Amino acid sequence: MPDSPTLSNVSPEHMLTLYQIMQTMNSSLDFDEVLHQSMDAVIQLTRAERGVLMIADETTGELVVRVAHGVSGETLDDDQAYSTTVVDKVVDTRRALLTNNAMEDERIEPGQSIILRGLRAILCAPMLVNDRLVGVVYVDTAMRHGMFSEADRDLLMMVAGQAGVAIENARLYAVAVEKGRLERELQLAREIQSALIPSQLPQLDGYDVAATWQAAREMAGDFYDAFRLADGNLGIVIADVSDKGAAAALFMAVSRSFIRSYAYAGLAPVDVLSQTNDLIVEDSDSGMFVTAYYSVFEPGGRCLNVNAGHNPPAVYRHRHRQIEFLPRGGRAIGWFKDNPLQIWPVDLEAGDVLVYFTDGLTEAQNNDGDEYGIERLQQVIRIAADGTAAQIRDTILADVNRFCAGAALYDDLTLVVVRFTG
Repeated sequence: MPDSPTLSNVSPEHMLTLYQIMQTMNSSLDFDEVLHQSMDAVIQLTRAERGVLMIADETTGELVVRVAHGVSGETLDDDQAYSTTVVDKVVDTRRALLTNNAMEDERIEPGQSIILRGLRAILCAPMLVNDRLVGVVYVDTAMRHGMFSEADRDLLMMVAGQAGVAIENARLYAVAVEKGRLERELQLAREIQSALIPSQLPQLDGYDVAATWQAAREMAGDFYDAFRLADGNLGIVIADVSDKGAAAALFMAVSRSFIRSYAYAGLAPVDVLSQTNDLIVEDSDSGMFVTAYYSVFEPGGRCLNVNAGHNPPAVYRHRHRQIEFLPRGGRAIGWFKDNPLQIWPVDLEAGDVLVYFTDGLTEAQNNDGDEYGIERLQQVIRIAADGTAAQIRDTILADVNRFCAGAALYDDLTLVVVRFTG
């Protein structure tokens, strides 16, 4: 058990000084300011020549020197500022240590710092919060007349206890401020990323389009895009970045920008993804990649498709009430240059439906760990296929939510539905 300070050893004058010091320490939540105030207070009270304040690293528990200076304010070198023997003893016992004969005290073996500096008196106390070590405060002197008293020890223990609380409060405040800053930055990044997802889908005569995008975390790696091309055709993109979090979100934004730029430049669908791939391979060494599916819809029901390693969309054929999947084809964007991509033309009839999705949909899990799966998706498409694109989308989402039964998404979920009305 740690020692308890004895107030009877402390003079009224020192008690007043102690009260003033405690008020000063508790008046600030600035971590560094509290550390320096605590050290100044200890040197002032004990009349020491030098003082060191060490804080325990929250992860490793290792003591780190945060303040080390002399009575005149001069900064001390960390490796020469204190007796490691004394500090280790205090850490091990969780008790304050007072010695006025450091060279010959049997409790400690005089180390290099004691011998080289001719240290005479040393006073050291742990800073404890709920019996947890948050730091150590240390003072010493080499002056012959500079002896520490029992009252000094009790004063130091009281200051150390109060300083430990003040330091912990300041640290918790700093953590809360940092957490708030990160949350604000994440929220801003989320808003920026959401702004990259079309809020209004462009339409093309004869086509009905609906989509949804759900991030499993604050930041998503999935995305979809829809845009009118210079020739009047409609471009649809769905993609899935290999990673998650902020890095994936940035990679997503870059990929989307490249695809849009090449599409607006009038490149053929194959070249849009091929040029995007080569540029990302050339400029990025992140190791991430993105699967992407790009379709260009023409008036009259013709659709040109290019797949770069993505889940192929389901094609519902209204005439035969059948579902087929377009070929997979191609590698993901970002692996190697000269990606062997191909174009797959598809002719649609009135009532035909294309359902694009990321694996966050088919791999969505319930609380038992079962996956939603491609077969269940096909069943729902058949049931909903005669509705509008928005109705088909909503029916699929409702079935996924019903299947998951409240289980959280572990992957982003993106869904795009295109229905050809003729």
